[in-house]
Amino acid sequence: MIANHVTLSHIRAARERIAAKVERTPTALSPSLSGHLGAPVYLKLEHRQTTGSFKLRGASNAIASLNAEEKARGVVAASTGNHGRALAHAAKLEGMRATICMSRRVPQNKLDEIRRLGAEIRIVGNSQDDAQQEVDRLVAEEGLVMLPPFDHPGIIAGQGTLGLEIIEQVADAALVLVPLSGGGLAAGVTAAVKGVSPSTKVIGVSMARGAAMKASLNAGHPVLVEELPTLADSLGGGIGLNNRLTFSMCRDLIDDAILLDEGEIAAGIRHAYEQEREIVEGAGAVGIAAVLSGKVRASGPTVLILSGRNIDMTLHRKVVCGAAIEENAA
Repeated sequence: MIANHVTLSHIRAARERIAAKVERTPTALSPSLSGHLGAPVYLKLEHRQTTGSFKLRGASNAIASLNAEEKARGVVAASTGNHGRALAHAAKLEGMRATICMSRRVPQNKLDEIRRLGAEIRIVGNSQDDAQQEVDRLVAEEGLVMLPPFDHPGIIAGQGTLGLEIIEQVADAALVLVPLSGGGLAAGVTAAVKGVSPSTKVIGVSMARGAAMKASLNAGHPVLVEELPTLADSLGGGIGLNNRLTFSMCRDLIDDAILLDEGEIAAGIRHAYEQEREIVEGAGAVGIAAVLSGKVRASGPTVLILSGRNIDMTLHRKVVCGAAIEENAA
């Protein structure tokens, strides 16, 4: 393992640090998906986490790791929505200033929640990369501390606590399917899972429209990818051409990465609602979608991470009622 990787010891320390700040979310057997896959399928119900996504783990750990001087300066981040909401929540608990920079593609429901938590909001451009330019300006001109959504050791270690829970709850897991975007969740979960259970396979799942990490893994180095509209909006954005951690960790640790089209993601959202009685956003449905699509095979117990629930409910109603996918993703 490369020296700058986040390790199992970092993740265990993060769990101690954030134990009182996050929920230990349950895992539930899905009879319908188990029948479809031909092996036990468990749903890690992380969408029930406070703030509605796994992002609170990383944000809480990163903020808890700051010193007093850094906390006094305040934090800033670019976000597609869920990281910003988690960071705003964690900062509010500490009485800190938080500024969240987002593109025009971020859904209104996510903006409203971040604003409700008292964070300052900056809307810049049409991509995560555009929002990051505003972050860089605020760091340089106002001295804010940047806590990025994925490429940060404290963020990765915090997300990795989810992997520890998975292996504790499904000790014989043969496969874990993890949503793949900038790689903070995938890197942290895989480091934790393989640190405890080296034989367990981990597959990253993303959308076909603008999957920056998958494109980078294929190229062998970080690359720029056009950010496109998608039902899995939380998986949008680049990984950064100067990526320090998540690219190398995903390259070295995950076993494979697969892509889903918009129809497959919509089918995952519908299945979660109709069969599992769970409301999840597109990014949270990709594990279900991968199983339903037949793009994964498993020889033993399989765990799917339902990573978030922060979907616009008007959009959710359209999807579950079978509205045109192209219209939903625009």
